[in-house]
Amino acid sequence: MQHRHFNGLKTAALLGLLTSLILLVGYWLGGSTGLVIAVFLSLAMNAFSYFYSDKIALRAMNAQPVSEAQAPELYAMVRELANQAGQPMPRLYISPTMQPNAFATGRNPKNAAVAVTQGILQMLTPRELRGVIGHELSHVYNRDILISSVAGALGGMITMLAQLAIFLPLGNSDDEDGPGLVGMLLMLILGPLAAMVIQMAISRNREFQADESGARLTSDPLALASALRKIHRGTQAMPLPADGQLASQAHLMIDNPLKGGGLASLFSTHPPMEQRVARLEQMAGVTYR
Repeated sequence: MQHRHFNGLKTAALLGLLTSLILLVGYWLGGSTGLVIAVFLSLAMNAFSYFYSDKIALRAMNAQPVSEAQAPELYAMVRELANQAGQPMPRLYISPTMQPNAFATGRNPKNAAVAVTQGILQMLTPRELRGVIGHELSHVYNRDILISSVAGALGGMITMLAQLAIFLPLGNSDDEDGPGLVGMLLMLILGPLAAMVIQMAISRNREFQADESGARLTSDPLALASALRKIHRGTQAMPLPADGQLASQAHLMIDNPLKGGGLASLFSTHPPMEQRVARLEQMAGVTYR
């Protein structure tokens, strides 16, 4: 319950912060005209991210809805955990990709969807898959799927607004009040970076929360720890191409689906897998060397 209310406050704070950043960028780039454009764009993006974030994420992974007749074991597993939590049954999807991964999306438990890949269904044991489902359902019940979707959508909004300044006469290098070319280039870099840092901090924290609450829901932290080890090996061996749509939704996955190392790892929205596994093993009172 505390996670739920806290994440509701974080969603509102993030919306306010990134919307303010969008308005500031709009005013700086184009004065009152830029501000008006930014207001309409931010309102449209906020509404779109609230109502359609689930469709964007599902489309990015080409996930298709499945019926209970098509996936009876998966339905039984999800229904058991949802009933145990006293929550409604989410919609279920399967992505045809062979990389092992899973994610939850939607604005609340009544409008939630849980998706798993074909790869994760083939790789994990039923016990391990149950641990993963517990993790994803915890994202739904903690109300943190919305904040991740909003962060991704508004981060993309800032990038789009900065790029818009390059092609439209919003700013004027001869105007002392305008940003000039250097200012526009800085905003093109620093604006999306600011949004990414905010999203990264929130996403890392929510993964730890979902690991813990998911392990409590299933009463089996070691099952999730074992699943995370296998999933991480699989995502490292079969990284997905970082196209724009998938990159904007990667933070929703249980493990980063994209190839990343070196400097890119500093900006990962996922905490190190070793830390996640260690916390779960600590929950179970087991230490591995």
